[in-house]
Amino acid sequence: MTRVRVNPGACGLISVIEVKRSGKNQFSLKISSDCEMVQRLSEELVELDWMDVFKRILDNPVYKKASSTLRHTSCPVPSAILKALEVEAQLAVKRDVTIEFLSEPEE
Repeated sequence: MTRVRVNPGACGLISVIEVKRSGKNQFSLKISSDCEMVQRLSEELVELDWMDVFKRILDNPVYKKASSTLRHTSCPVPSAILKALEVEAQLAVKRDVTIEFLSEPEE
């Protein structure tokens, strides 16, 4: 099983994502979150296929479900779901992903 913790920033609503192999190419998805929108996403998206990591954003089932359940397009949870799937499917190594705001250089 692969578990990731997502700290989305300003909203402060932490999510924990668990992806576990459930068949040859299938993976189960569980998300616990204080965010009601992420909870709805979790209810609608319970099974993934390893090929989902290769699908374009507009064709990707994770982003399709997210587009109907999440109001904030910059929410990092859909990307984190796919990162966890990549690791559980042994398509990527475990590495943290970060977004850092940089201060403007002084002139």
